[in-house]
Amino acid sequence: MKLALERKHLLYIPLFLAAVFFLVPMYIMLVTGFKGFEEVSLRTMWDLPSGIKLDNFIEAFDKLSPHMWNSVRMVVPAAIISSILGSINGYVLSKYRFRGSNVIFPLILFGMFIPYQSILIPLVEFMRNIGLYGTISGLVLTHVIYGLPITTLTFYNYYATIPGELLEASRIDGAGMLRSYWYILLPISLPAFVVVLIWQFTSAWNDFLFAVVLTSQQTWPVTVALNNMAGSQIIAWNVQMAGSFLAALPTLLVYIFLGNYFLRGLMAGALKG
Repeated sequence: MKLALERKHLLYIPLFLAAVFFLVPMYIMLVTGFKGFEEVSLRTMWDLPSGIKLDNFIEAFDKLSPHMWNSVRMVVPAAIISSILGSINGYVLSKYRFRGSNVIFPLILFGMFIPYQSILIPLVEFMRNIGLYGTISGLVLTHVIYGLPITTLTFYNYYATIPGELLEASRIDGAGMLRSYWYILLPISLPAFVVVLIWQFTSAWNDFLFAVVLTSQQTWPVTVALNNMAGSQIIAWNVQMAGSFLAALPTLLVYIFLGNYFLRGLMAGALKG
C-alpha cells in the first residue's frame, strides 16, 4: 500500500514539470505586459516589472476591442451551428442504417485530414461567388463546414454508447426520427455538447489562417488585429504582450470555468472511439 502511494506521488513530478513548461510563456507575457517600454529587453525578460503599469493593457484593449467583438460574432454562431449539425449527423449515422451510410460517414471524417492551405484558393473564389468574401458570415460558414467532421465524430461515438432499446421504445410509442431525437437523445446529449462547443470555440477563436485570408480590415478577428499591432520600425513588445494576453483571455476563462465539464464530457464517452 505504501509503495503504491509513493508511485502515485511520483506521477505528480512529470505533471508539475509539464505545467511549468506551459506556464512559462504566460509568465513572460504577463511580466512584459506590465513593464514600461524602457524595461523591455532580452536580458531582463525574466525580471519582474518595477511597478504595475496598466497603460499597456489599456492601449492594447483600445486597439483590439472592435476586433474582439468581431471574433465573438464569428465564434458563437460557428460553434453553435456546427455543434447542432454534428449532433444531427451523429444521431442519424449512428442509429440508422441506410444505403450509402457506410460511405457518407468516412467521407465526412475525411474533411479532418484536408490541410487548410490546400483549399484556400478555391475557398476564396467560392466566397466571392456567393458574396461572402470579406465578411464575418463567410468566416462563420467556413468554420461550420470545417468543424463538421470533428463534431460529427464526437456525437457519433457518444450516441453509439446509448442503448438502441431507448429508440425502439420511442418507435413503439409512435415517435418518428425527429421526435426520438428531440425527446430522447437531445436531453441526454449535454456532455457531448459541452465538449464540441468548447472545442469549436477554441478552434475558431484561435484561427488565423482563414481569418487573414477571408476578412477585410473592418472584419478582422482579434488574431489578425493582434498580428497587425506590430509596427514596421519599432515594436512595442510590452503592448504586444498585453494584447496577446487579452486575446488569449476568453479561451483561458472558458477552460478555467468549464474545464471540469469538458473532462466530464470526455469521460462520459464523447470521444470514445
